[in-house]
Amino acid sequence: MKHPSLYLMQMRTKLARLMSDNDAAAQRIAWVDYAKGFCIVFVVMMHSTLGVEQAAGREGWMHYLVAFAQPFRMPDFFLISGLFLAQVIDRDWRTYLDRKVVHFLYFYLLWTAIQFALKAPGMAQDHGVAGVAWLYLETFIEPFGTLWFIYLLPVFFVVTKLAHGLRIPALAIWLVAASLEIAPIHTGWTLIDEFAGRFVYFYTGYIVAQRLFTLATQVQAQPETALAGLTIWGVVNGVLVFNGLAGLPLVSLALGLAGAAAVIAVSALLAQIRLFEPLRYCGKHSIVIYLAFFLGMAGSRSILLKYGWISDIGTISVIVTLAGIIGSLILFWVVRHTPLRFLFERPQVFWIAPKKPLVLQPAQ
Repeated sequence: MKHPSLYLMQMRTKLARLMSDNDAAAQRIAWVDYAKGFCIVFVVMMHSTLGVEQAAGREGWMHYLVAFAQPFRMPDFFLISGLFLAQVIDRDWRTYLDRKVVHFLYFYLLWTAIQFALKAPGMAQDHGVAGVAWLYLETFIEPFGTLWFIYLLPVFFVVTKLAHGLRIPALAIWLVAASLEIAPIHTGWTLIDEFAGRFVYFYTGYIVAQRLFTLATQVQAQPETALAGLTIWGVVNGVLVFNGLAGLPLVSLALGLAGAAAVIAVSALLAQIRLFEPLRYCGKHSIVIYLAFFLGMAGSRSILLKYGWISDIGTISVIVTLAGIIGSLILFWVVRHTPLRFLFERPQVFWIAPKKPLVLQPAQ
């Protein structure tokens, strides 16, 4: 078996070679954007649908789509997040921390403050001013609202680089990560519980990135075979979900990995035929949507449920989902050339390394 550092160095080289091919790169980058688009749409859909159903006190037909996506929605998000890590993991710590920790920390702190400010008046009625202040301080150790994803990502990046520097075998780390996912870890602390449940997918994206790119190429070369496989996967995933078996140990891990592969396959097909470009655009701006979707989601939900213009809960959930996505993109378009662009673009003062990426040096 190859030494893990040698294998990852070779993988990084092959990924760079893939990216240097202009025609292939256009398709491969496209499918990554599509995959990110699927991820963020499913996330917004979940929050929107469950929020509408909770406020209305009943379920709609969108509930079934959200349930179908549950086994792979976040696993795919984390797997895609680790996809290009091999290309940058050997950067010096200062540059690495700037891109992979400070970047997300900036947006977490900024958008936590924004979300908290909007919700503080309501919380003050229940907890008082002192209670609200304490709840805000708690957000530094317990992720606030929908922002737990970008709170957790820097931890994954740091843990992975530390393990890489210590030359711990990749297989050993993966087995430990898989064991954490399988184990019933429920401490009540988001960082601990979500790390245990999600790190295996992030690390999988990191160590098998080359094979995932190969999978996308094979799907594009054999679309009929891919569609047959996707059909089988869809049936199996649906049967396990709607029979209450998707959350069982080992089953959840298998469904998470299989579902992530399925999203990659669908994304590769869409990239090849260039359909659903708005989905790709969402993927290219997934961080924008993730940060700001709650604004359009909460506002549209309140209006639609208050005035009762539409009675079907599923339809309301779709509209609220679209409002969350489109609303965040509109906000981005409005502020991107104004002083308010700091909402989605980290100002130079918050960089701890030069903006221009350092040239990667061969691993020694």
